[in-house]
Amino acid sequence: MSSNQFPANFVFGGATAAYQVEGETQTHGKGKVAWDDFLKDQGRFSPDPASDFYNQYPRDLELCERFGMNGIRLSIAWSRIFPSGTGKVNPEGIQYYHDLFKCCRAHGVEPYVTLHHFDTPLALFEKGDFLNRETIDAFVDYATFCFKEFADDVTYWFTFNEIWADATNTFIEGTFPGGEKANLAKCFQCEHNMMLAHARAVLAFKHGGFSGKIGVIQSLEYKYPLDENSAADINAAKNEDVLQNQFLLDATFRGDYAADTLEVANRLAAVSGGSIEIREDDLVIMREAAALNDYLGVNYYQSRFLRAYEGENDLHHNGTGEKGTDRFRLAGVGERVNKPGIPTTDWDWIIYPEGLFDLLVRIRLQYPNYKEIFITENGMGYKDPFVDGFVDDAPRIDYVEKHLAAVLRAIEAGVNVGGYFMWSLQDQFSWTNGYNKRYGFFYVDYETQERTPKASAYWFKRVAQTHCL
Repeated sequence: MSSNQFPANFVFGGATAAYQVEGETQTHGKGKVAWDDFLKDQGRFSPDPASDFYNQYPRDLELCERFGMNGIRLSIAWSRIFPSGTGKVNPEGIQYYHDLFKCCRAHGVEPYVTLHHFDTPLALFEKGDFLNRETIDAFVDYATFCFKEFADDVTYWFTFNEIWADATNTFIEGTFPGGEKANLAKCFQCEHNMMLAHARAVLAFKHGGFSGKIGVIQSLEYKYPLDENSAADINAAKNEDVLQNQFLLDATFRGDYAADTLEVANRLAAVSGGSIEIREDDLVIMREAAALNDYLGVNYYQSRFLRAYEGENDLHHNGTGEKGTDRFRLAGVGERVNKPGIPTTDWDWIIYPEGLFDLLVRIRLQYPNYKEIFITENGMGYKDPFVDGFVDDAPRIDYVEKHLAAVLRAIEAGVNVGGYFMWSLQDQFSWTNGYNKRYGFFYVDYETQERTPKASAYWFKRVAQTHCL
């Protein structure tokens, strides 16, 4: 295989999420989620109609086919199936997803389906979300229902999208509904409980004898010390690596936590005056499931450079695209800093494809029992200029090309990578940024719902069709 050639069976696709694209968030029998009132109370932006995927999906899937994409990441909205999270089902929601998956097949696009993408039904969220073990039970019941109901429609399943993002935005950065700041103990507890829910769903899938494959999606960032010769900076990088990466990767591939992982996790949980409850019977379940994961989804946007930090918590999320406003100084952990010479987006995310290569090789070396990896999200938020009916998003093309090159290098280094899904398929609603941050291959006019392929879509089509950079 030449250095710029992807494997013949490599999947090229675009990624979506139900709440960010569907619209119709409280119609057609769908139950409420915490985001509904949270966004309304903020008064900044509405998830309706977003990209109106609920009604427009035939057009978007036709575009997938036209532009050479043979895979699409979708999520099922839990509250569209079980409006209250448990109990009575919504037949209209069930039929919607049957129709959606059928349309995928008609256009030669394989659906890769996520069961939970930041949208726990409100009734369960109000009881503590995944800090409450009843939600774990409810999730497993919902997942099992979907495995049975959509057995003929779906081959590839993911349990959760970005457990870290769910945990950190709720309990560290405070930007998600019910958000708290700097509660490290709750963050770790949320991560553990969601990984237990994942493990139980994997066992339900495997013991249920369903055909197909299943895994989980983690949002990962390689953590580098700002000064490689500073023990304090190295420790700060290790702290944040355990918080975001190693705790979840251990749970995924070991089914328990290595001694160094637990040492850091327990120390950090104590910083916020709490502890982590990890029961022995949790680990029995997680260990069994760890051997049965078929793949890992990796969402990668950037890496981080850390330096030691001794001060108070100072956290500010850049949700506007006002460059230079993001701050992340976490007591007991460290401070994220930009390294001179490394470019950043308007949202202060560093552009560092080398981190993706390092991350993939790290997984292969540290967790040799992994089976396959999909890049389930990677992309660049950009204030796309729509000029004379066209979007020239050359910076996005450059970003994706460099990250695909990093994937190729990792494949050459022996990492089994099965596909790449750009975030996102079409422009869509962003949880903390609304609509000014665009990611899509296809420009969406939110007033008319017209789709316009961007320059990146034409570029990606050639890569997908030739399997060549």
